[in-house]
Amino acid sequence: MPPVETSMDMSGSLAGKTILMSGGSRGIGLAIAVRAARDGANVVLIAKTDKPDPRLEGTIHTAAAAIEAAGGRVLAIVGDVRSDETVSHAVEAAVTAFGGIDVVLNNASVLSLAGTLEVTPKRYDLMQDVNVRGSYMLTRAALPHLLTAENPHILTLSPPLNLDPKWLGAHPAYTLAKYGMTLCALSFAAEFAQQGVASNALWPRTTIATAAVANILGGEEMVRRSRRPEIMADAAHAILTTPSRRLTGQVIIDEELLRSRGTTDFARYAVDPSAELMPDLYVDP
Repeated sequence: MPPVETSMDMSGSLAGKTILMSGGSRGIGLAIAVRAARDGANVVLIAKTDKPDPRLEGTIHTAAAAIEAAGGRVLAIVGDVRSDETVSHAVEAAVTAFGGIDVVLNNASVLSLAGTLEVTPKRYDLMQDVNVRGSYMLTRAALPHLLTAENPHILTLSPPLNLDPKWLGAHPAYTLAKYGMTLCALSFAAEFAQQGVASNALWPRTTIATAAVANILGGEEMVRRSRRPEIMADAAHAILTTPSRRLTGQVIIDEELLRSRGTTDFARYAVDPSAELMPDLYVDP
């Protein structure tokens, strides 16, 4: 893979661009959508959370309101990325409302850190269907429109392919699903390089303060040692405003990209600047 380009101008804008996103009711996906909306982007969300859940903050409707308040236009499509009908409807709705699709953001993901003997067939299938199949089919459905876009990008929120046994043996079902997303991203980059469609994966260096971190990875103490989702939003914005032919086929770490573009103040992203940050899964200290 080519090295991350370090000479890009970060003043690019997503004004008028249309982003088709899986998930986005909360967390990293919502932060990316709100950052794009501040430029005046159009955002099409496919998400399942239609009604409030006591375990999770936000719904697709509160997300849509936040995107509009930030200055964007939004279509909120209640549905499941596992559904081919929902995906097809979302693509058609995006094109009808906004005239095309410029970005596909594969954000939806299921997390389960169960070992092989503990993971159920249902949970295994859910992770494969949402994480891998969902990313593949959403991208596939949007590609005819990406191929005619001015600066088309596919961005998948998935990790580096770290083959250290400590990661391979920790929770194989989840690792297979997340690495499958990354392989999708790298494969799209190779397949559509000549047509100028960029495809990259983006992953955080540290844990990010989301509901998944709070509920699954370690509670409030882990949240305190995490960064805010805005660091991923800024990194995604930097990628999506880069010319597609100059940045593709990479697994990008948020901090590394932002440092290469001139960011020096990372304390502002920390939940608690005094806490020792926790490396994210698949990222070695």
